[in-house]
Amino acid sequence: MWAGSAITRVIRVFRIDLPGLALGTLFYVLSLTPSLLPRDWAFQGLIGGVTAATGYGVGVLLSWAARRLLLPNLSWWPLPVRVRRLVRIGLPLVCLAAALIALFYGVRWQDELAILMGSERPTFFGYLRAMLLSVVIAMGIVAVARVLRDIFRWLARKLNRVLKIPRRVAGIASMTVMLVVIYGLIDGVAVRGTYAAMNSVFSVQNDSTRDGAERPTLPEKSGSPESLAAWDSLGFEGRNFVSGGISAAELAKFNGAPAKEPIRVYAGLESADGLDAQMKLIVDELERTGAFDRKTLVIIPTTGTGWVNPTAAQTFELVANGDSALVAAQYSYLPSWISFLADREKAAEAGRKLVTAVHDRWLTKPPDHRPKVFVYGESLGTQAGEGAFDDLNDIRSMVDGVLWVGPPNSNPLWSALEKRRDPGTPEAEPTYANGLVVRFANDAAGIERNPTEWLAPRVLYIQHRSDPVVWWSPDLMFTKPDWLKEPAGGDRTATMRWYPIVTFWQVSADLGNAAGVPDGHGHNYGTVILDGWVAVTQPAGWTSADTARIRAALEALRGHDGPEK
Repeated sequence: MWAGSAITRVIRVFRIDLPGLALGTLFYVLSLTPSLLPRDWAFQGLIGGVTAATGYGVGVLLSWAARRLLLPNLSWWPLPVRVRRLVRIGLPLVCLAAALIALFYGVRWQDELAILMGSERPTFFGYLRAMLLSVVIAMGIVAVARVLRDIFRWLARKLNRVLKIPRRVAGIASMTVMLVVIYGLIDGVAVRGTYAAMNSVFSVQNDSTRDGAERPTLPEKSGSPESLAAWDSLGFEGRNFVSGGISAAELAKFNGAPAKEPIRVYAGLESADGLDAQMKLIVDELERTGAFDRKTLVIIPTTGTGWVNPTAAQTFELVANGDSALVAAQYSYLPSWISFLADREKAAEAGRKLVTAVHDRWLTKPPDHRPKVFVYGESLGTQAGEGAFDDLNDIRSMVDGVLWVGPPNSNPLWSALEKRRDPGTPEAEPTYANGLVVRFANDAAGIERNPTEWLAPRVLYIQHRSDPVVWWSPDLMFTKPDWLKEPAGGDRTATMRWYPIVTFWQVSADLGNAAGVPDGHGHNYGTVILDGWVAVTQPAGWTSADTARIRAALEALRGHDGPEK
């Protein structure tokens, strides 16, 4: 008897609701349409399952509303028994056929994207795994939702029978209790527990050192014997940063002129007790290394764990021929994507304190002996960098230029500039105030597309049309963004369309693969940073031949300064 009852419960949990199946299949079919980046079978399986489950839930809800409000008033309802049987048999077959046909077209769309970006091309039979994975994920989500619904109904019955609460009131009370419990579990256990666990895991990784990263011996580097910041305190990314770099001899070889030994200053979370002490250590290190006597000083608010893009760091040193100082600090143990979800305020605070501390010490130097100060940020580092300034006037009063690459859509300054762009200019590559101070570009050519005067200090955002970090927003759930209303261009496929709910999940999945595409696409910006840096810093006497020479040097140095991510 108990076995039969258990089997009945399982059947109830996994039974198919036909309206839910129909709408779930529609959502799944739409999930196969192209988005910003190519998706392999695993990403497609995930996004297809989540999207299908969402559509299934919407279908069940609409079916319930129709049965209660619309169908009882129709003379031809309920349908004849023969018709209902035909629907029960035919609809699942139609849904399966529709999914397979859509899968065929989905592979073709993904193939077009792969060719556009030079990534691995998918196959139909490989994508069949995606369909199976989507079924498993969708069934799992629906099963969990049904179990929660059954618990809600059981609780409502108990409130009605035991406490004699009226049914409707009991239903509302039961739902309230369920929502409070679920929110408590998610916020108090899942989110906080996961955050604490990840913080613990990545703090262990922070103590490790990349193969080949060795303690610097030159006094111009933090972590060296003369440094105020101990090598062991710099963290995984900090040790990568200071152990890398290009020597003065290599710079002289690439540039054909005598070079200085580049300065790299860094403080890890364990280099000092608290953020204020960390900033004091930073400026003391800048003093010790003679950074304020260099021609260029670059402040680099970092991403999550303190990562600094090695290509960007090499670019700054090559262009300045070593007459430069780079300064960065770690503010979290967590990778960028986790910090984006949990540590955005912390990132902004860390960026503000870093820029303010360096700027305040810079102000104490004689005006005719101060280096030019620039700010560079990438990904979450742009959010940390923006946190240092209230507006463009603040930027212009504090630094000599800013280069921000791949800014998240939630950046307050970036978002405000995008919304206030000049009328008629596209969101994907806007013009703000005729490009007088701040400009936006998708690639190297885009940096030069505006022929009008560009005042110093210059502010430049570089953002790929295919970068989900730039274009992901919760608003995608129900609002079609301007960048999808505009004609496609660059590396965004013209076959991408916006669908409510579906596009949100597609671009969310693209976030997981944002850096998994070749340079020049997605969240990989490659050597376009060089073009941006030259535009912002305006080196004296610089020519296109110099840019080509430095780009060749960067290609030769690829991998020399550690992994890109």
